[in-house]
Amino acid sequence: MADTNSFDIVSEVDFAEVKNAANQAEKEILTRYDLKRVGSKLLIEDETLVLESADDFTLEQAREVVETKLVRRGVHLKSLRRGDIEPASGGRVRQKLTFQSGIPQETAKQIVAEIKRLKLKVQAAIQGETVRVSGKSRDDLQTAIAALKGLELDVPLTFTNYR
Repeated sequence: MADTNSFDIVSEVDFAEVKNAANQAEKEILTRYDLKRVGSKLLIEDETLVLESADDFTLEQAREVVETKLVRRGVHLKSLRRGDIEPASGGRVRQKLTFQSGIPQETAKQIVAEIKRLKLKVQAAIQGETVRVSGKSRDDLQTAIAALKGLELDVPLTFTNYR
């Protein structure tokens, strides 16, 4: 058995599921009467979604369709970043939706501080966009996971590589 046990804390977005959800949302937006009538569109650009509609209200309706499809496909909405609603040509409005992948530095520091506050016999280290937690006792690691699941952070956390 290993001397120390560890796990990684990551925040990942499955872009294949994002594209599947976007394709489903695009079909619904093109066929839904209230959105089809005003010419609402959803454009898929790499890892960004662009919504375009006639006004703020119909843009909000189209965004709700996209968010519903994302949730059904298992994409956490905490990773969704809404851009500002900006004017587009022809009196229309546009909004970019991007996805946060990886844990930002400030959030990683907050996670490490929370682990230290618990006073468990574990060490937390920031490694790029992940945080690795290691310790001798698996019980302490499981306690740390339970405490971190209860935190209200701006990114969804996933616990991987539990060894």
